[in-house]
Amino acid sequence: MSPITTHVLDVALGRPAAGVPVVLEGQAEGAWHELGRGVTDADGRLKTLLQPQTLPAGVFRLTFDTGAYFKLLGTPGFFPTVPVVFELRSPGGHHHVP
Repeated sequence: MSPITTHVLDVALGRPAAGVPVVLEGQAEGAWHELGRGVTDADGRLKTLLQPQTLPAGVFRLTFDTGAYFKLLGTPGFFPTVPVVFELRSPGGHHHVP
């Protein structure tokens, strides 16, 4: 399993948000570097963002392309993207970012 997983819910519709593109980046030397990308499944989950591995400690960013999701629904969205920045203080483990 990927060391980083996520689950996206469409609270306005009360269901999982399927088809949301997601990008994972790591920060190194003041710049962001892409580590993986994927799309949420029918249950709004993304379990295959990365191959199984040990992530180092550091700062990471998940960016959810909500604009693409709302375009699929034919609904105007308010946020074109939703970035979530988080810090892993020790290497390894599994981290679920809802």
